[in-house]
Amino acid sequence: MTQDVEMKELPAPSNSVTSTTPSTLQHLKEIASLIESSAYAREVRRIVRAIRLTMILRRKLKATVLSGFLNYALNPGSEVHTRLSSYLPKEDEHDMEVDTATSATQTPAKHPLPELEIYCYLLVLIFLIDQKKYNEAKACSAASIARLKNLNRRTIDVLASRLYSYYSLSYELTGDLAEIRGNLLALHRIATLRHDELGQETLLNLLLRNYLHYNLYDQAEKLRSKAPRFEAHSNQQFCRYLFYLGKIRTIQLEYTDAKESLLQAARKAPVSALGFRVQCNKWAVIVRLLLGEIPERTVFMQKGMEKALRPYFELTNAVRIGDLELFKSVAEKFSTTFSSDRTHNLIVRLRHNVIRTGLRNISISYSRISLADVAQKLRLDSANPIADAESIVAKAIRDGAIDATLDHANGWMVSKETGDIYSTNEPQFAFNSRIAFCLNMHNDAVRALRFPPNSHKEKESAEKRRETTAGARACKAYC
Repeated sequence: MTQDVEMKELPAPSNSVTSTTPSTLQHLKEIASLIESSAYAREVRRIVRAIRLTMILRRKLKATVLSGFLNYALNPGSEVHTRLSSYLPKEDEHDMEVDTATSATQTPAKHPLPELEIYCYLLVLIFLIDQKKYNEAKACSAASIARLKNLNRRTIDVLASRLYSYYSLSYELTGDLAEIRGNLLALHRIATLRHDELGQETLLNLLLRNYLHYNLYDQAEKLRSKAPRFEAHSNQQFCRYLFYLGKIRTIQLEYTDAKESLLQAARKAPVSALGFRVQCNKWAVIVRLLLGEIPERTVFMQKGMEKALRPYFELTNAVRIGDLELFKSVAEKFSTTFSSDRTHNLIVRLRHNVIRTGLRNISISYSRISLADVAQKLRLDSANPIADAESIVAKAIRDGAIDATLDHANGWMVSKETGDIYSTNEPQFAFNSRIAFCLNMHNDAVRALRFPPNSHKEKESAEKRRETTAGARACKAYC
């Protein structure tokens, strides 16, 4: 019998193994062929898949690879090829020879499709942003947007939406976001006229981000209310829209709607979008505190969010206790974090909630207490703390925060006995809100289902065929 030891000579050396693995340039060529086939077939889902594959290769993009791909996808010497090549840095001649040698087997397209041209713009723009060459990225994005205005093809809509995002990002990174506001409005108008719903979603979110970046909340709300509404096509864009809507509602003191929007955005966001979910949770915590609710500890213990949500955890603890001094110390300790998150103005609003929480704890603990002791326990540092305590107690009684009476003559606050909560309508309201949430989630899940095109027509035609066949058989039997 032959021995298996002889099989040791078969494995190839490591160089041959690495040579069989496809290179980044080869992957880009496959993506280009996928885009080309989807453009001819007018299949948008393939272009979505091409973009998804491109994001996987994002960290592997190099100047030499992009130069070789531009030579493959575009006509060398053309205006587009010359413009995009000028944005790429010059590499070593040895690297250029290797890439051109691998691309020499492929002949460049004589008449490149507009989809491939826009895809080349997108690749170069992503590379420039990753390399932190923001001025070149601005020029490249402006040129791509000028080209997009002359193209009206549904297969370009997905690529155009990505270009819009990077166009706004390049100007935001250089601090010139206000310069493109008018251009974004014009692009949104063009997308509306062309019935480009994905472009409308993307541009509306970019405009809202533009307005909110400069604290123009009224203009953002006017645009949002007058923009056309339709069914969401991108989950990512819908999450961004909910986040911006929650921020607008928070500034406008509509805390209930803001809480619903922010929590929905955090739930719908992808697991990989950690930074976005952190921002949603930060604003949701503030809104829940402003509503008088105390978030659960599990909110602050989510995986990957413990460090980012630590300042808000300590702030929630201060509000829960009702300690005004602790609240002030936490606000001063993390003032830099709150300012960078743009939640400092909202935290100033929480001072009244801290006082109200402390007053609620006092009313539960004492059946009767003097206003001087109330001011001392709340640590009011005003010129006339007793008068301030009286006004705070009166306002809390009027708003229904505490169940008590105010004895002005004796300077007392008399608390009433707490009744059974199950004798009120509170359990019914809580149960109704949970049922409504489950029904809305079920309706959203049904809307998200995908059905094959014309499936209802095929079902009807099958039923008609069965009826016709049954009628023919009955007629034949009768005859």
